[in-house]
Amino acid sequence: MLPDVLDFRFRAELTERMDEDCSRDELRGCLRDLARLNRWFLGYRPVLHWLDSLGLASSTRQPHILDVGSGYGDGLRRVERWANAHGVAVELTGLDLSTDATALAAEACPAASRIEWVSGDIFAYTPRKPIDIVLSSLFTHHLVEADIVRFLQWMEENAEVGWFINDLSRSAIPCHLINAFAKVARLHPFVQNDAPVSFRRSFLPGDWRRMCAAAGLGESDFVIRGFTPARLCIARRKPQ
Repeated sequence: MLPDVLDFRFRAELTERMDEDCSRDELRGCLRDLARLNRWFLGYRPVLHWLDSLGLASSTRQPHILDVGSGYGDGLRRVERWANAHGVAVELTGLDLSTDATALAAEACPAASRIEWVSGDIFAYTPRKPIDIVLSSLFTHHLVEADIVRFLQWMEENAEVGWFINDLSRSAIPCHLINAFAKVARLHPFVQNDAPVSFRRSFLPGDWRRMCAAAGLGESDFVIRGFTPARLCIARRKPQ
């Protein structure tokens, strides 16, 4: 249970139940309800907006997109639908540390989907072909800052076109609202616990500037942008 008064100036050192050991059935129920939240609260919009800006339809090659921390795979399935609707030929890979999550993502895919699901640690991952774009959604707030800096460096080294982080903005109002909404909507118990905790573990623009600087990026190398409701995204498009 979260305390009534929280100081959102600082990131909270809290844990999420979905990061702890649980059965595959428990994880399935949690991830399904997280996907519902993403649909209801426009969670896919930032990624699709950024992909629109890249002009991939006119690319002369088939871009390889890697989604890190892909979870239930709903975000990457949405990217696949976007690509099909826009006539963009892409190769899609979802990577998650949890073997249960990748199994559930594959289980939830339609038969026609061509997404490849891989289980593994991003820092030990060797892609079988070059990566053009790295995406991550609601992933970085699960990491300690040192690993986020490592992740930024990994993306900078491996993403040939660019990368995009789609995460939450640490803010009191959406934290309290999602806490109440998850209970009223009778979402999975893990989601009722984890949704407000995720806001407490997320970052502010100053945090991202500090971590990007620690990863060796200059202020002009990335863009920080907020999306309603309560998303904070970091985009990097490399000079071509």
